[in-house]
Amino acid sequence: MAFAGHIEALLQILTAGLLLGCLYGLMCAGLGLIFGIMRVINFAQGEFMMLAMYAGLTGVAVLAPGRSWAFATAMLVACAVAALFYGLGALTHWALVSRVSGARAVGTADAGHTGQLILTLGLSLVLQNGGLMLFGSSPVSIPNDAAVRSWTMEFAEGDVMLFVNQARAFSALMAVAAVLLTILLMARTGIGRQLRAVANNPIAALYMGVNVDRAFRTAFGIGLALTAVAGVCVATFYPFQAYTGFDFVIIMYAGVVLGGMGSVGGAFLGGLLIGLVQQLSTLVLPPQLQNTAVFIVFLAVLLIRPQGLFGRGVERA
Repeated sequence: MAFAGHIEALLQILTAGLLLGCLYGLMCAGLGLIFGIMRVINFAQGEFMMLAMYAGLTGVAVLAPGRSWAFATAMLVACAVAALFYGLGALTHWALVSRVSGARAVGTADAGHTGQLILTLGLSLVLQNGGLMLFGSSPVSIPNDAAVRSWTMEFAEGDVMLFVNQARAFSALMAVAAVLLTILLMARTGIGRQLRAVANNPIAALYMGVNVDRAFRTAFGIGLALTAVAGVCVATFYPFQAYTGFDFVIIMYAGVVLGGMGSVGGAFLGGLLIGLVQQLSTLVLPPQLQNTAVFIVFLAVLLIRPQGLFGRGVERA
């Protein structure tokens, strides 16, 4: 029985790690798309995700005040939020990011990286404090029945039981679907080919007739849209407040680097690995040290493979 208990605990942790890792992977895919195509380090990505969480909370409160249909409504709201944040991303790029990236940064000494860091850090602070003033500091989440319901699976004639939280499971499926759609978009569509061309060589793409600024704007919008979907999904089971984005942006960058910078699929797998490491670390470490375990693995991977786990196994973007 003791052995069955250990197996049950391990299966439960692995399941939790996979479900959470899928959402981490979606966040990382959004950030990885922006960095892989634009070479822009966006420190405000977490704050945009925080805004998406509040947008999801507001949308569900308006459309489904009760708990019974709240989760299904949240998934529909996530799609609407993705479209909204695609537009917000395109507008942010046009108004701000384009001033320190692309053709305007080519002639600068550091290709605009200093300006990008200052701009995105400043934007992060503005969004954090703006969120604090608008929404307050109390943690909130999207109330729904799926967050407190689980499916029960029995193994070994009932000696081993596995509980799968419904909200996390459906959110993970949505995350996988969003990443697969993005990969198909990049591989099979005209805009995807343009984005890959710009990622590989923006100057050559410009000579081939590709509107590089528009491609960058599209990439920034898609990147924010993916992270916004992840934010709404996470908000269905995780309490958040105005400073939540900072915690997640660290995970996003770790996942992007672990997976191999410049790849949507690699970034997703990097986020998946972080979710597994976080949950498995609870076997030997207290919950407060979960991120410590993540960065120990992060440093170990960089020492062995500086290009990331999947840096050479997949194409950029």
